[in-house]
Amino acid sequence: MGSSSHKICITFGLLVLAHAAYSAAQHRAYLRLIKNDFTRLPLDILVQCLVSLLIICYGVVHIAGAFKEIQSSAELENKNWEMLSNRQSFCSFNHRGKALFA
Repeated sequence: MGSSSHKICITFGLLVLAHAAYSAAQHRAYLRLIKNDFTRLPLDILVQCLVSLLIICYGVVHIAGAFKEIQSSAELENKNWEMLSNRQSFCSFNHRGKALFA
């Protein structure tokens, strides 16, 4: 599937979600009209919401592209052994704490 088909998938999911929201608003208005208390949404509206959520998630994950691996050693590749003992990545001298205790 290409990128355009995933965009169509996201668009379709958003339309289904908008339809579910409109149906929920109509259901609330109907309950007010017949003077019933609102307890919960009907099952078909809940199913529409869940299906649209799954469709949108599928489209977003596939349109984002390939994920890169997180390497914990990426920062350490260009340092030698003397630099590793200093732990410079943990030293922070410019922070907001100075403003609190000035």
